[in-house]
Amino acid sequence: MERYDALMFTPGVRALQEADGSAEMYARNYGPRTHALNADEVAFVAQRTSFYMASVSETGWPYVQHRGGPAGFLKVLDDHTLAFADYRGNRQHISEGNLASDNRVSLFLMDYPRKARLKMQGHATVVRAEDAPALAARVAVDGQGRVERVVTIALAAFDWNCPQFITPRFDAAEIAQLVAPELDRQQARIAELEAEIARLKGQG
Repeated sequence: MERYDALMFTPGVRALQEADGSAEMYARNYGPRTHALNADEVAFVAQRTSFYMASVSETGWPYVQHRGGPAGFLKVLDDHTLAFADYRGNRQHISEGNLASDNRVSLFLMDYPRKARLKMQGHATVVRAEDAPALAARVAVDGQGRVERVVTIALAAFDWNCPQFITPRFDAAEIAQLVAPELDRQQARIAELEAEIARLKGQG
């Protein structure tokens, strides 16, 4: 896997950084980083319930697709490879068609409550489930239907992005977890009041 800056900071990008005074800062930041997924990245990927994947069409247009599922639907196969199951959808096949001519992809993985995001670049391969049954079984998610294809992504680089301007958002499970202590307190209070009512009725 490459350093993110070596892959993404083209001469044009570096020229803009030099003009803006940020080139030296980025040179310091990217120097000592690891170039394989470590425990932090693996845990982050495993917790995601969605991500965005960009590919490039034969005419040069970018295309961004949202992928979602239960936590863990995006699998880490090893320290430089991701995979996910592709189920029957709207049958537009835009991403799959794009990858047939240019297999480069860019992924955005978002953690809105904690204002964190992980950017990943890689090369994606699409295989039919019947041609890779063991892999299809490994990435299958219960209750999602029959796996038709498997998408594997050989990572080329990744980078954690700054949290600035990420608006916190919460899904139903996260909201339930946040309000659980208050709900428990309310339920306990209701039980106390019901017991008191029953006691007073018994006295009457």
